Amino acid sequence: MTAMLEISDLHVAVGDDDKPILKGLDLSIPAGEVHAIMGPNGSGKSTLSYALTGREGYAVSGGIKFDGTDISDMAPEDRAAKGLFLSFQYPVEIPGVPTLTFLKEALNAQRRTRGEDEMSAPDFIKYVRERAAKLNVSTDMLKRPVNVGFSGGEKKRIEILQALVLEPRFLILDETDSGLDIDALKVVSEGVNALRSPERGMLVITHYQRLLDHIAPDRVHVMADGRIVASGGPELARELEADGYDKYVRAA
Repeated sequence: MTAMLEISDLHVAVGDDDKPILKGLDLSIPAGEVHAIMGPNGSGKSTLSYALTGREGYAVSGGIKFDGTDISDMAPEDRAAKGLFLSFQYPVEIPGVPTLTFLKEALNAQRRTRGEDEMSAPDFIKYVRERAAKLNVSTDMLKRPVNVGFSGGEKKRIEILQALVLEPRFLILDETDSGLDIDALKVVSEGVNALRSPERGMLVITHYQRLLDHIAPDRVHVMADGRIVASGGPELARELEADGYDKYVRAA
């Protein structure tokens, strides 16, 4: 099966001293599949998500191909317009910018980049409200500044709402379950599952089996010391939950 996202021998260094974080990582994810990465703190999981989406300050070498195109030198906004989406572990607050306005501008910016017509205000209002209802995002939340005064669970719901609005081709979810209670985890997981499609891929970064119970990934990978050191089915996540990462850290 042809990979939608193909990462080969990826090295990433960060900081003035070019400290190596990723050390020859290889990963292949076909369209239609959900892959999960688990690993201890400091193994490079978030660094991988930032390298894939083009965050500044990261020295990257190796191959990152999306739909067969090398995107290593693409600007973050061009990667987003091509269909990459990152849900942050710690969503930022944007004072003064209503959530509804933010979503509309983001959607129309991507449509312009792709040469598509912008969505009119009335059409957008209907479009976003239909998607917000799936995540229990109220009209009041849409009127408030982005993430300002939101709880951890509300911030994560807004992240998934962005994905439902933008309809990316590939989602990277960086510890989306962080800070969620049981009810919020279920709502967010339902939103993620609503985005599953034969034409869409996902990479889910998490520490915990509980999210994977709701999302049911096709493959699970263990990351340690900047590399993928083991891969398997959902049973691998259950093993990690029971036994921890110690043997994989030692092997790395």
